[in-house]
Amino acid sequence: MDANIKRSIILDNYEDKTNRMDIEDTSYIKHNSRNVSCIDNINLYIKINNNTIEDLKFNGEACVISTSTTAIMCKLLKGKTIKEAIDIIKNYDSMIEEKEYNQELLKEANVFDDIYKQPSRKKCATLTWHGLLEELNKYE
Repeated sequence: MDANIKRSIILDNYEDKTNRMDIEDTSYIKHNSRNVSCIDNINLYIKINNNTIEDLKFNGEACVISTSTTAIMCKLLKGKTIKEAIDIIKNYDSMIEEKEYNQELLKEANVFDDIYKQPSRKKCATLTWHGLLEELNKYE
């Protein structure tokens, strides 16, 4: 994918407010993902119903990478079963770690396929994905 297209997708998702909000509804699981070495501090709000991610929102303060990848994650995983979501998250992690992965599963998240070139940004790109995985593993 062209670098300018990637940049555009990342910035569009950084600015997208569709899934950015605090949720007070107690039917949501709240998970805080924080990177102690930088500004990234994001709350995930996860609503699971019938073994499916019914809704996924987030809010907080974070860099462009953390914010945009979280926005992409919310769009990608909403409506997925827990098993499907875990498979996609593991696939995403494989991409970040330069291992074999299924490009088709990741859709827009493929914009982070070369984040390995900036090792310090890997944590930014995986912070909320790992936080969501931690919560989903409780259902397995």
